[in-house]
Formats: sequence, structure tokens, C-alpha cells
Amino acid sequence: MNNLPQLIPAQLNDILQSMWYFIPEIILVALFIKVFVLDLIFGKRYPNLSRNAAIAGVVVVLFTDLLQLSNITESRFIFNGMLLLQHSSVCFKLVIDVLALVMVIYIPWDKALRAHFKGLGDLYSIIIASVFGLHLMLMAVNLLSIYLAVEMVSIASYLMVAYRSDTGVSTEAGMKYVLFGAVSSAIMLYGISLLYGFSGTLDIWNDGFIQNLVHVSPVSVSLALVLVMVGIGFKLSFVPMHFWVPDVYQGAATPVTAYLSTLPKIAGFGLLVNFLSPFVFRPEWTAFDFRLLLSVVGIVTLIAGNVAAIWQTNIKRMLAYSSIGHTGFALMGIVAFTEQGLSALLFYLAVYAIANAGALMLCTYYVNKIGAQDLNSYKGVGLRYPLPSVCFVIILISLAGLPVTAGFNGKVLIFSAVYAVYQQGHNSWLLALMIVGAATTLISLFYYIKIPLHLFLKKNEHHAEDLIVNHRYLLFFICFISFFLLAVGVFPQILEFLKV
Repeated sequence: MNNLPQLIPAQLNDILQSMWYFIPEIILVALFIKVFVLDLIFGKRYPNLSRNAAIAGVVVVLFTDLLQLSNITESRFIFNGMLLLQHSSVCFKLVIDVLALVMVIYIPWDKALRAHFKGLGDLYSIIIASVFGLHLMLMAVNLLSIYLAVEMVSIASYLMVAYRSDTGVSTEAGMKYVLFGAVSSAIMLYGISLLYGFSGTLDIWNDGFIQNLVHVSPVSVSLALVLVMVGIGFKLSFVPMHFWVPDVYQGAATPVTAYLSTLPKIAGFGLLVNFLSPFVFRPEWTAFDFRLLLSVVGIVTLIAGNVAAIWQTNIKRMLAYSSIGHTGFALMGIVAFTEQGLSALLFYLAVYAIANAGALMLCTYYVNKIGAQDLNSYKGVGLRYPLPSVCFVIILISLAGLPVTAGFNGKVLIFSAVYAVYQQGHNSWLLALMIVGAATTLISLFYYIKIPLHLFLKKNEHHAEDLIVNHRYLLFFICFISFFLLAVGVFPQILEFLKV
């Protein structure tokens, strides 16, 4: 207590200095309040006002991200060690904010969501709040800040999934998501409490954190770490924390599905990197082999996601299982845990997220146009709508990782990073991971090729009538994404700035 008068000014001084490194997040908080108030006051009279404000605000956040990327020279702890600002976290934030801008633009193009009686103003403010939580996830290096950031994103995700409360499917998906999320959150919190009890600190970069854990029973520490990994795994949706994905992705509105399958997943990988770094870079830590655990999880996730996708006929459900498979592939970059591996991971996540968003935009396009929900509804559609169908083929080729697309470059970079680590130690689990990754890439062709097969080669005698929907801007955006994937496939240096 005697040190309190000296401690408080030092703490306040650190907080004030940290504000200069927290500009994007401060703008997001101000943007959330602005969008919320605009929708509350002018939402009924000017329904597009909150959307336009959200778009302009996210563009400003992107500009501040670029300034941070160009000015940051070294890692810096802010807010008394609760957050860590470094080059890799700014790169992750930049990717997330670009995708957030895409999602805000995309939302009103979904016919069912646009017609919802509640309007879309609340959804924009929820997304902005979620992006703020995603930023915190990417910088969190304290067990308390990690938990708070994950919970902030989770609550926003629950609201988005159940946003269309007028439909039973959306309500059911929201309920399942909340139940799974609450259980995983409780498990994660229990693991955090164990780590705090064992180490005596919440700061994972504190010297005493690892030193104290080394003196605890390896079984007890391993249990605590696995419990924390359950909470992170819920965001990443790797096996066995994947059960919620198919039902939630299918039941949620398509733009919400696009959001859940991209932004939280990218932030989850950034959080996993932050959480593992103190253990990986401390030579005295030998109690728990993260490489072994993540290799096994990656292998099982690759197999489960890609094999289950083969049997799906609903397009959104197929893409849901596909996203699980992509999570397993991205884990290869984490298993390598080198500068090359993490740079490859960021590149892979960026191109996957853009391609997956494009695929779900095409789902929206065909639902808006002819009410198509499953594969049978796509029969012969490619000849009626050649431009979006060709774009669908390009996007699926990128998701499968075939040449001349960005997805191919992403998978090559991941394989190269893992192989470089394998050559150093000849770890059999890394070899198994690469073999399974290559095999499941071939398996993915079996379900990705179903969509072009139905679009162009299957005939349908009973064509659905066109629905009168303005889809010009949506189609333009889809074409831009397809062109971008081809351009990055030919010139991967376009994303050269995404290096850890």
C-alpha cells in the first residue's frame, strides 16, 4: 500500500503512452458508437446511413493500419503488458480489416437479410464491435486479455448468427452456437485459472511464468494447456471443436457465414501464435510438445473436414466442412513455427479468406437469382449465367489449391515451410502431416468439382424462374475477387508485404 502513490502515476503514464499505439482500436470504438447512434436516430429515415458510416470508418482504420505497418520498428508491450504490438499483429489486423470492409459492403446484397424486419443497422455495429475484439485477440499476451478478447468476439458472433430471429433455422443455429461457445469458454477459463495458480502470474511473457510452470507436474501443466487450447480451438474449429460448424454455417445468413469462416479464424491463428511463442522460444520448456499435439490435430482435422465434405449436397454445408479442412492445412504453418512458416500462414489465410468470401457471395447470387440452395438446383445454371459460373470455377480452383491461382501459391508456401523444418530434424509427424495434406488436397477435388459439374454438364428440364433482384454490384465484386485470385496466382509478390 505504501507504494501506491508512486505506482498509480507510473501506470497512468504507461496508459497514456500506449494510446499512441492503440489508434486503430480507438477509432473502432468511436466508429461503433457513431454507427449505433446514427442507426438509433436516423435508421428508419435513412437506412443506408449507418452502412456508409461503417464503410468510411473501416477505410480510416485501414489507413491507420498501414501507418502502423510502415512505422513499427520493434515489438512493444502496451497497457502494462496486457497487449503486444508487433509487425506480425499489424499484418494480421490489416488482413482482418480488409475482410471487414468486404463484409460490410456485402451484407445488404443478401436478399433475405436485407428484407429482415429489424433492418441492418444493428448488424453493422455488431461487426465493428467484433472487429475491435479481433484486434485485441491479435495483440493479447496476458491470460486475462486473451479471455476478454475471445469472449468479446464470441458474444458478437452469437448475435450475428441469431440475427434473423424470424426463422427457426437461424434461431436454432444461434442456440447451438451459444451452447457450444459457453462450454468451450468455461473450459478455457478453467485452464487459465490453473495456469495462473501454477505460475502466479497472468502475463505469459513474464520470466516467472515459464520458470514456475517448469517446476509443476508436467501432467498438470499439460492438462491446463489443453484446456486453454480448447477455447482457442473453438474459434479455429479444428477437430474435436468443430461440431458446431456445419449447422451454424448452414443456419446463419450467408454474409454471417462468410464472416464466421474468415475473420475469427484468422484472429484465432494470430492468438495461437501469441500464446505459443513464450513456450516455443524458451529452451527450458520441455514439459509439453506442442508440435506433436498440433500435428495430430492437423492430421485428424484435414481428414475429417475433407472427407465429410464429399457427402454434402447443401452448398453452405459443403463449404463449412471445407473450412474445417482448410483449418487443418493452416495448422501446418503453426506446426513449423518459423518465420517462413508464419509468413506462409498469413499468406494462406488471406487468400483462403478472400476465396471463401467469394464462394459464399456466389451462393448469395444464386439464391437471389433462382433460389438455389443445393447442388441439384445448380443443374444447367452455368449456361444461363456464364459469367458468375466461370467465376465460381476460378474461386473453387483457388480453394482446391490448383495452379495459376492464389490458393496454389499459398499451399506451396505452407509445404515449403514445413519441409524446411522437416529437413532439420526429420520429424516423422511432420512427414505424416505433409503426406496427409497432399492427399486431402486431392480429396478436396472430389467435392469442389461437383459444383462445376452441375453448373455446366448436368441438364435440368425444369428451370427455376429468375427472381427480380438487383445483383449488378454483387456480380462486379465477385468478378473482382476472381481476377484478384488469378493475379496473385501469377504474381504472388502482390501480397509480399504480408510477412511476419
